[in-house]
Amino acid sequence: MRRFVVRAVVNAIALWLATLLFAALGQGGVRVIPYRADDPVAAVLTYLLLGLIFGVVNGVLGTAIRIVAFPLYLLTLGLISLVVNGLLFLLVGWISSVIGFGLTVDGFWWGVLGALVTGVIGWIVALLLRPLAGRDPS
Repeated sequence: MRRFVVRAVVNAIALWLATLLFAALGQGGVRVIPYRADDPVAAVLTYLLLGLIFGVVNGVLGTAIRIVAFPLYLLTLGLISLVVNGLLFLLVGWISSVIGFGLTVDGFWWGVLGALVTGVIGWIVALLLRPLAGRDPS
């Protein structure tokens, strides 16, 4: 359970840093719209909710797609993973738009770029937070 919570926090931090990076570069393709723009607690909760949604989508649907499309992964030497991760990123954006706040992605290629940036940042953050994940005592 601890590992899942740490992974959701890592996803939230990665999404936050990725949106800051896109905003700093002047690229508006990936944005997060908090529930209440004037409340920092609402912004943090929005990122945590997005991290949770991102983790569940990647854990459940992403794993199923990777298993079913394994021959395609071999055929393309793994490059199809960019497309799959971009589509999963777009799915997270769609789910959060149904809720009414959260991640907005302007198109497919922004989804691919957003997934790539979020994945790299998430990997770096996970390396830093690795001691917190540990093993479950169960």
